[in-house]
Amino acid sequence: MPSATSSDEWDLPRLKASIGFEDDFQYLASDDQDTEFFDVKFYPYADDTHDPVFAAVSKKHVVIYRLSSKANPPYDLVQLFRDDDKEALNCSCTWTKDPETEVPYLCVAGRDAKIKIYDVVHGKLVKVLVGHGGEINDLATCPTNFLLIASASEDTTVRIWSLDPAHSKQPCVCLLAGEGHSSGLLTVAFHNSGRYVLSAGHDNVICLWTLPDLPPESNGKNPPKPIVIHYPHFFTSEVHSGIVDCVAFFGDLVLSRACHEDIIVLWRIEGFSSHDPPPEISEAPTTSDTERLTRSAFAPATASACPPQYTRLLEFWTPHCGHQFYLRFKLFHDKDKHPVLAFGNAKAMIFFWDLARLGSYHDFIREVRDPARDKSQPIHRPGWLVPINHRHKGDAVSKLKDAASDRESVASGRTGSVDVETHLDLNTNYSQETLETWELKYDMTRVEEPVRAHAQSNITVKDFVGRQVAWSAGGEWCVVVGSKNLAIILQRWNKKPLSADEKEKRPSQDRQN
Repeated sequence: MPSATSSDEWDLPRLKASIGFEDDFQYLASDDQDTEFFDVKFYPYADDTHDPVFAAVSKKHVVIYRLSSKANPPYDLVQLFRDDDKEALNCSCTWTKDPETEVPYLCVAGRDAKIKIYDVVHGKLVKVLVGHGGEINDLATCPTNFLLIASASEDTTVRIWSLDPAHSKQPCVCLLAGEGHSSGLLTVAFHNSGRYVLSAGHDNVICLWTLPDLPPESNGKNPPKPIVIHYPHFFTSEVHSGIVDCVAFFGDLVLSRACHEDIIVLWRIEGFSSHDPPPEISEAPTTSDTERLTRSAFAPATASACPPQYTRLLEFWTPHCGHQFYLRFKLFHDKDKHPVLAFGNAKAMIFFWDLARLGSYHDFIREVRDPARDKSQPIHRPGWLVPINHRHKGDAVSKLKDAASDRESVASGRTGSVDVETHLDLNTNYSQETLETWELKYDMTRVEEPVRAHAQSNITVKDFVGRQVAWSAGGEWCVVVGSKNLAIILQRWNKKPLSADEKEKRPSQDRQN
């Protein structure tokens, strides 16, 4: 029998709890009673020793909860706001801090085109930013400067706002507009460097903008007008054929999804590197060639040579999204932990992909197929590569045990063990069904085949639509919010005390490895 070691680095979140909030419709017009949470964000600035706090936004309410693995239930409501403005129907939020006291602030926006900033500790509205000419559909905070906020609007523009007191008379410091988008925007995202911004929306277009150096102060008698950037440094309508409702950076790569496609795409802007000096405003390609579907300052097309301006790398399968849009994924990305992608669809399913498994699977297959390897030497097979074994019909007790084990290890993603096998041959040791299943989940070379989820959680509430996903700063907690005013709480790495039998077995397993 192969031996195994236990490791939790490969764990994926499991269902922990759900939170149902009161219906919004009693505060809405009679013709608008569709109640749901649209956005959720964890507070990103807390110390690691503090329990994580998240905010969820519905049309009229903002709820703020604290999570704790020591509590039952694992959540505690710490703050509640209701927006009584008649025109307010909110759908987005982002965190920041008071520039002087660093008290947590939450920015909230929606249909009334205002960004309302709440002091979360004292429960009061402290500031309102106005300037957009249409509904605000997304907000993001700059990762390198918490005083900079980006907003994406139906008016086709992205605005960059500064909460720095030096810009109090003109808080809108930059306007990304002009020749980027022709229809309303749904999503905006910062690069980790804080220098680049992605935007996308109803026109199927994804743009990358380079932020200029912002004015140091604008509190004089005549504060400067916002810097207007007319042309993005990258523009494409080729990656997606539908409404693009979510974009994000993964390092210098891009993740994006569109309505009706049932996939999340990982792709690369050729020639783009955040390590290079930012391009000048004058280097942005203009619209002189209106038939060009992709325009790039990083790999410009010329008459003599037309290099690829972007490359599709991988697709992740997100079935059963239907006609729904405004479904957003979230990538947990920490340099010391595995990157994990999460997404909730329109049929009460939450999908997870551990992107580190893709490389680990590639290494495992390469090692097995190495013609020069010594087949008498053991090979370590990751525990999440589970062979498919069909059970005999008559063994009812084994069926129940195996079913429970499969639910625990495969569906939940808790598959941390490593099996050690000798004389390993793929076609001899594993069935064709097993190999095909592994390829669908982990093979990066099958570009034409979307990668299946590595773990899936099914919500018992029928037709729950997952609108947005959030990760706690350390990656232990994941929250998915959506229809029926539900917040789904998932957790990983929450170790249960070992039973007496498990304690007795544990040392022998460790010794064998």
